[in-house]
Amino acid sequence: MVLVGNGTFRMVSEEEQALRAKLERLTVKDHGPVFGPCAQLPDHTVQKAKDELNETDEKRVLAVKELRGIIKEKAEAEDDLAKGVLETFGEKPDGMLVRFIRARKYDVPRAFDLMKGYVRFRRDYPELFENLTPEAVRSTIEAGYPGILSSRDKYGRIVLLFNIENWDYEEITFDEILRAYCVILESLLENEETQINGFCIIENFKGFTMQQASAVHFIHQPWYFTTTYNVVKPLMKGKLLERVFVHGDELDNYYKEFDADILPSEFEGKNSKYDGKAIAAKLFD
Repeated sequence: MVLVGNGTFRMVSEEEQALRAKLERLTVKDHGPVFGPCAQLPDHTVQKAKDELNETDEKRVLAVKELRGIIKEKAEAEDDLAKGVLETFGEKPDGMLVRFIRARKYDVPRAFDLMKGYVRFRRDYPELFENLTPEAVRSTIEAGYPGILSSRDKYGRIVLLFNIENWDYEEITFDEILRAYCVILESLLENEETQINGFCIIENFKGFTMQQASAVHFIHQPWYFTTTYNVVKPLMKGKLLERVFVHGDELDNYYKEFDADILPSEFEGKNSKYDGKAIAAKLFD
């Protein structure tokens, strides 16, 4: 018997109990590939979607229908961004809409707001999306900005890498990196396992100077970053705090999150140096 979202209890099968137990002891070998489509969701990932996203086959169908209705209704009400959403997604298959629904845990109005944000961002920054093709960003990705681990972490997340030490921001601009992120996310989010498990980012601050910037899992950050972080930490919202991990040079907790066997040497892993060209080939070829 388990407690469900509405505060009541329900009986669960032995199979469901076993899947929940498995979710507590996952390894990097329990997940599908990073690149390409998801042939079939692992059973434990289906259970995770049910538990964390409130997803069932029936609810997925109903949520897509509701979202299409909201898009049409808002577009007919002369909402300019909603018209943009309709133009962008109106003819797209249901799977595209499910991406946004999952990202907002089946809160359909919030999924629609996320779609408006998607359209707004592209309208506000058209220069980022001009000629945005794999070939246009390939050299940036080959240089490792950002990097992508070829294995998921133990939670099934895709791990993105950003190595501050070697970033020549005159040679590779921040806009070029943003363009690369856009292509990468669009491509990798075609995989349902990624939609459910998400992404995380590791930032390596070795060689950091005051001219460069930040993200989610920090290692080898300089003393002045730690000092500043400790000042602003009390002002950060709880959900954001839960997503920020500052490891410094003490990496015991870092290795609890990320198996050293999947990390490249620049990120204190056991693998060889990160090979951006090999990753770009897996992503695009």
